[in-house]
Amino acid sequence: MERRIADDLLAHHVSAAPPLGTTALAAVAGVIARSRSAQERVAERRAAAERIRTDREEAESAQQVAKLLGNLLRSDGFPRWLVASALDALVADASRSLAELSGGQFELTHDGGEFLVIDHADADARRPVKTLSGGETFQASLALALALSAQMSGLAAQGAARLESIFLDEGFGTLDEANLEVVASTLENLATRGDRMVGVVTHVAALAERVPVRFAVSRDQRTSSVTREGL
Repeated sequence: MERRIADDLLAHHVSAAPPLGTTALAAVAGVIARSRSAQERVAERRAAAERIRTDREEAESAQQVAKLLGNLLRSDGFPRWLVASALDALVADASRSLAELSGGQFELTHDGGEFLVIDHADADARRPVKTLSGGETFQASLALALALSAQMSGLAAQGAARLESIFLDEGFGTLDEANLEVVASTLENLATRGDRMVGVVTHVAALAERVPVRFAVSRDQRTSSVTREGL
C-alpha cells in the first residue's frame, strides 16, 4: 500500500514539472538578458570615461592657455612676446622680398636675435648676413626696409598716412663694379613691382644713369638748385 502511494506521488511530481527543453530555453534567455544588461552598463561606463577624458583634456588645454597668457601678460613677458612676434613678421616679409630681389637665391631668417641668410645656391646653407658681399648686403638691407615700411603701414590706424615711399642712401660709392651692377638691377626689379616709390640718394654717376627719373642737385657760391632729368 505504502509503495503504491509513493509511486503515485512520484508520477504526480514528474507530470507537474516543465519539459526539459522549456527549462533550457528559459535559462538561456536569462543569461542573454543578464549579458545585455551587463553590456549596457559597460557601454555607459565607457561613455562616462570618455566624457571624463574629454573634460580632462579641455581642462588641461585651458590650463596651458591660462599659464601662457599669465606669462605673456607679466610686466616683463608681454613686451618681449610683442617684440618677438613683430620680428617674426618682419623677417617673414623681408624673406619674401629678398627671394624676389635675389632671383630666388637668398631667404632671410633669424636665430637668437641674429639675422641669417639661407643660400639656396649653397645647399640651403645658413650663414650670418655679415658674410654677404656688398651687393648682397644691399639686397638684404633693402628687403628689410621694404618689410619694415609695409609693417608700419599695417600698424597704422585706419585713415592714417601710409608709407608708400622710401629713400635709400647706402653709400654706393663703396661698391665695386660687380656689386654696383647687382644694386642697380635690384632697384630696376623693384621698380617693376609698382607698389611703392623708391628714391636713391647717390653721387655715383653709373647708378644715377640707371634711374629713370632723376633730380640733380647743384650749388654755386650763393645757392643750390634742383634740375629734373630723365622722363
